[in-house]
Amino acid sequence: METNVLKSELAGTWYTDNPKHLAHEIDALLEAASSEPMENAMALLLPHAGYRYSGLVAAHGIKPIVGRSFSRVVVIGPSHRMPLLDAVSIPDASHIETPLGLIEIDRVLVEKLWENPMFESHSGAHASEHSVQIELPFLQQALGDFKLVPMVCGQLDERSARRIGATLLENIDAETLVVVSSDFTHYGRSFDYVPFKDDIQQNLENLDLGAFKFVEQKNLDGFLQYIQSTGATICGRSPIAVLLAMLPEDAKVQLLKYQTSGDLTGDWSHCVSYVAAAVSGQWGNVDKASCLVAAHPLSAADKLSLLALARHQIAQRLKDGESDLEIEITPPMQEIMGAFVTLHKYGQLRGCIGEILPRRELHEAVAEQALNAAFHDPRFPRLREDELPEIKIEISALTAPRPVGSIEDIEIGRHGVVLSKGMHSAVFLPQVAPEQGWGLEETLSHLAQKAGLGSNDWKTGCEFDVFEAVVFSEGPV
Repeated sequence: METNVLKSELAGTWYTDNPKHLAHEIDALLEAASSEPMENAMALLLPHAGYRYSGLVAAHGIKPIVGRSFSRVVVIGPSHRMPLLDAVSIPDASHIETPLGLIEIDRVLVEKLWENPMFESHSGAHASEHSVQIELPFLQQALGDFKLVPMVCGQLDERSARRIGATLLENIDAETLVVVSSDFTHYGRSFDYVPFKDDIQQNLENLDLGAFKFVEQKNLDGFLQYIQSTGATICGRSPIAVLLAMLPEDAKVQLLKYQTSGDLTGDWSHCVSYVAAAVSGQWGNVDKASCLVAAHPLSAADKLSLLALARHQIAQRLKDGESDLEIEITPPMQEIMGAFVTLHKYGQLRGCIGEILPRRELHEAVAEQALNAAFHDPRFPRLREDELPEIKIEISALTAPRPVGSIEDIEIGRHGVVLSKGMHSAVFLPQVAPEQGWGLEETLSHLAQKAGLGSNDWKTGCEFDVFEAVVFSEGPV
């Protein structure tokens, strides 16, 4: 491939343009950092201000990997200038140049990522974007030689973050370091964010560490809900969301350093917060098919409670105010999961409605979808009170959907499938195909028809997401 170098524009402003002075400055910052080496670091969260502001915080994040060897580093930073909706951009270049030398871009991986339409290439997103490029001299000084995948991230909703994270998971290994670039709260009138005016230093810390708590818990939904409820101006919230979508259950997130520009300047009327954190674990240990399964498995008692809750909701609606049901809402029932409730009458479908994306606690999803399955499935009349004793309730608690690159990755009996094509979409739960005796192609044909397409339309232009389910039901009715 022809050499095509993207030259970083930060030298001389964000840090010195003198290579020797730059190397010395980074070494001095690393020497001053107090964090310890970490043999199994798999990801870092670093700030991206000029080195005179956030350099020491960044050094705390980098120091645990000094001297480590990674074949590839994926750096994900937010786009500050170019709007990118539900997409990331990777530069069409062979190398990036900083004062410390050239870094080769991993074109093999980049070309593969570009096969997914959510991965794009916009030169304007990279030319003056500091969020990715500010991390590179630190990485060069700490690691030496590695191949780079620089990604500038647009505004992502939860679904997009999960899809991008799943695609990355399918293409990285234990020799990959993921670096997420983000400053935390931007406080002051110039940032149009003044949620408090008293005790700014302590309130900022509470706000920032409140957000980091969800990062530490690897709780993507909680993190996004916290941003929405507080309005916290964390510029890298979308890259952080991608990381949270990727992390396996056994990964551990550790806060290494927290500081604000106000600590350095004394100006609390206009300041930015900085966080450094490291994630320990190994990408090679990630189960790409099910890394988003609930952290707490449902017990037999939990399943009985959820079934009782679903039946109670329906009975209460039919009888207009039946007495409250007293059940213990256990941690597994509080997991953020999707859920479907299915009703059968003498073995025949009588209603089935649910939600695919995990957006609320499982017991809340079951309570609402039980009512929807009984009274709002457009394929059936509303359930009558005299039918309730004849109804058998089935609940499917769902893992988060993830995209697959090929239908060959779909496993009948294990995976539920979401088909999308333009404005058309449809879903089958994992149990549907085995119950009907369908193979993969027959399943996709029926799914296409359910979406309002032709039986062969699944063969071209369709996107597929898969998910898994914990399925449980009442005894025979």
